[in-house]
Amino acid sequence: MQTTTATNVGMRKRVTISQLADTLGLTKGTVSRAMNGYPDISDSTRQRVVKQAERMGYRPLSHAQAIRTGRTRSIGLVLQMDTHDAERPFLADFIAGVTQTASSENWTLTVATAASKSDMLGAMERLIDERKADGFILPRTKVDDERVTMLRRHDVPFVLFGRTGDTTGCAWYDVLGEDAMEEAVLRLAGLGHTRIGFVNSDLDYNYAVLREGGFRTGMKRIDLLADDSLIRHGAMTPEQGAAATLDLLAQTDPPTALVFATDKAALGAYAACARLGLQVGRELSVISYDGAPEGAYANPPLTTFNVDTRASGARLAALLIERIRGTDPDTLREGAHARLLPRGSDRAPTVTSPELARLVRTAHLHPNEQS
Repeated sequence: MQTTTATNVGMRKRVTISQLADTLGLTKGTVSRAMNGYPDISDSTRQRVVKQAERMGYRPLSHAQAIRTGRTRSIGLVLQMDTHDAERPFLADFIAGVTQTASSENWTLTVATAASKSDMLGAMERLIDERKADGFILPRTKVDDERVTMLRRHDVPFVLFGRTGDTTGCAWYDVLGEDAMEEAVLRLAGLGHTRIGFVNSDLDYNYAVLREGGFRTGMKRIDLLADDSLIRHGAMTPEQGAAATLDLLAQTDPPTALVFATDKAALGAYAACARLGLQVGRELSVISYDGAPEGAYANPPLTTFNVDTRASGARLAALLIERIRGTDPDTLREGAHARLLPRGSDRAPTVTSPELARLVRTAHLHPNEQS
């Protein structure tokens, strides 16, 4: 947002595009096209124009620019507030990353909220109709994502934070959670675990499909069967994570280690173990994914894969701006890796699977007794 301060001696005179063009020895048209990222202007010329504009304090008039180019130079982000993690602490860092890149390109970020999935689509269509966003960042992508369908129909540019079932015409940036799940399995196997379970999220989300694939790949690499009886889906909250953990530990041959698709569900394993008189990191090893701050304060602290959400936001904004400027979406696809934060929740097994089963039985807790 720009502000102009008036004083008793008057207002600072605005630098015009003609003055900027004269200083550079370029035509007004070339300067305008460089400032608006047209592909017929070389990167070197564009950078020279942008740097000189910064030195002179030149700022294009947004309304005139919108009329001329059909763009408002605004990135759209609509957040659905009824999801289980709408208040995630990552959000501030993510938005900071988006705005950092947007500001460096003299773009803005338009954020809207939606109370539900149906409101989400309506909010996006309003931003399109009112010309308040040139394109959208889509977080938390689904296998079949209605937002993608709608934006394709309106021919509005977008970039996915994640991937989707049909990536035709999709630009995306994703942190490769499937690689993290594979690494988690290999780490647990290296500690000596042979009975390893997996607690996944809702399979409507594309990341859940990919992370299950990564878990199965890891199990195959260590020549262990990915036993379907040791896989649970749909754990999105600590309560659901606790229920899945109790269910898995109640088996005749329970896992001595669990890989969780998300930290939020993994935190439920602590509550489940407490009810059984067990200790995470002792009778049950746990590795998860997200790098949620709460994990650092669990007892013992949660071993997890950390996602740099600020860097993700910054890169997504850059890709979206390129997409809006006309770059082929098939060339705007990038992956990054999460960073392992080794802590105290994953250790060498202290009990065998049969011994763990006996400990669970002596706790006299069965799935139908969960409160």
